[in-house]
Amino acid sequence: MENESLRTAVPAWGAVGILGTRVAGDVISAGPGGPGARHNGAGLRRGGPGGLPTPARSRLLLSTTPARLRLLLIVLVLLSLAWGAFAGFTASQYSSAATGVVNVREPLSLDAEQIYARLSDADDAATTAFLAGGLEPPAVRQRYLADISAAGTGIEQAAAQGGDAGTGTVATDLRTLAVQLPVYTGEVETARADNRLGLPLGAAYLREASALMRGTLLPAAQGMYLAENASLAALSSHATSVPLLGAAIAVGAGLVCILLAASLWLARRTNRVLNMGLIAAALAGVISLGWLAAGYSAAHGDLRTAQAQGSAPVQALARVDIALLQAHADESLTLIDNTGDDAYQQDYLLQEKTLGPGAGTLLTAAQRAARGSPAAVAATEVVSDAQDWFESHIAVRALDNGGNHPAAVRAVLTADASASGGPFGLLTTDLAAAMAEDQAAFDLHARAGAGAFAPLEGEAIVTALVMAAGCAWGLSRRLAEYQ
Repeated sequence: MENESLRTAVPAWGAVGILGTRVAGDVISAGPGGPGARHNGAGLRRGGPGGLPTPARSRLLLSTTPARLRLLLIVLVLLSLAWGAFAGFTASQYSSAATGVVNVREPLSLDAEQIYARLSDADDAATTAFLAGGLEPPAVRQRYLADISAAGTGIEQAAAQGGDAGTGTVATDLRTLAVQLPVYTGEVETARADNRLGLPLGAAYLREASALMRGTLLPAAQGMYLAENASLAALSSHATSVPLLGAAIAVGAGLVCILLAASLWLARRTNRVLNMGLIAAALAGVISLGWLAAGYSAAHGDLRTAQAQGSAPVQALARVDIALLQAHADESLTLIDNTGDDAYQQDYLLQEKTLGPGAGTLLTAAQRAARGSPAAVAATEVVSDAQDWFESHIAVRALDNGGNHPAAVRAVLTADASASGGPFGLLTTDLAAAMAEDQAAFDLHARAGAGAFAPLEGEAIVTALVMAAGCAWGLSRRLAEYQ
């Protein structure tokens, strides 16, 4: 009877050893103490409550294929989810920057440019209206009022969007504009009233107003404009930067390699050629990487085009516009003073030299910046128009210096091709058209770039979930074979 029991116990123990069955984490062996005794992995001594020391039990738990499969499943699922989180974060950063360019920074930059241009035009309109004497031309008066209203609205909008918060440069410039603009308009109205009454103090008040505009308001507007342009350029650069995308692609490519390596290990371990779950996860990873790279490439191209064919030429043309308006105001102030070659005429000559055309001048820089943009033809016409106006100014000065002051004033005020007013009106019209064309180009391409980034975050999350599901499905099927 005893021998019979031994013979039946030994095969049972052998079958257990082959399958690697465990009871409460221990191996059933036929060592000392009989076939039912429990021993540690080395067969040397009994461990803690589970029969094995903790490190030895951990090694034994990972020494079997099911344990390794469970660990691999957990690791791959976590890596897939982590990749989705990182890729989604990367996409959201780019999308947020591109959206900020379109919805925040570019409108603020445009507002700053409009404030600068409107203030310059208001000063020019005020001097032109004063030059007419008595009742100023209604069109010029309406132009001045529209400029002041637009500048005031722009200041309010910039403040409402956060430009007046804190103590930065933009906040200081905005406060200066908000405080000094009413002072300027008050002096202009005083000059206008005195001029209508024929009082000589009107010219003094106008000179005081123009000095306030040029010495305080325009520098503040320019400082705000430059600061907003710098912020726009920085955010555009962030939206097209490479390092974060490179890191995301490197991490994603590494995860795909891990999935393929896991598939090869599983094939050798389980004698299976393919694991469809892991292959599907790797394929989803490749698709995610391709989608991310393609979306970035499309958005990068659109944002670069928006900068090259939109914001850059608009900024260059805006500098031309402001310099031209200041030169035109100088022309009118010289006639108002009626003293010939005065300080305002010297300022005019300085602005003309700055405008060009020629190497390092504003007109040449604007024409070069607009090359290849929708405003390329209009920018070339602006250069030609400016030269025509410069020549007409020479004729105005010849009339004034020759003692025919009324004819010189009429030449500036008359919108005729043979007078100074005609070429200047054509110049401002072509300049406004050029800026509008390139501003529209910027808006079109910048929105396209932001749109290309928009779906990438959702795509990264969805593909990461697919990868995690593929890993779980593929490995769980292998695990089921060991039950």
